Amino acid sequence: MKVKIVNVKKFIRSVIIIIIGGILLLFISLNNTYSKGEIKYKTEYITYGDTIWKIAEKEYRENKYFENKDIRSIIKEIKSINSMENQILQVGEKILIPTY
Repeated sequence: MKVKIVNVKKFIRSVIIIIIGGILLLFISLNNTYSKGEIKYKTEYITYGDTIWKIAEKEYRENKYFENKDIRSIIKEIKSINSMENQILQVGEKILIPTY
């Protein structure tokens, strides 16, 4: 089946408009992906009696970054960011906590 383009200028203009529209939609969708904002980190120093669970509970209540997340996933993320192999914390140790 052959298709004959009757008006080449209209065809090219239509193709350009479709491509520009696609690019605009791509930029709009990428912008919405990052709508929560840039992640920043705050520094916490471990004090006597701190546990990773207590820190995660506190961050769940007070930190918008962890809103609607499970405590276990918060612990996992804090451990990952701080390259922690286990949950043992030392008094005076510095850890990073993600925040907005």
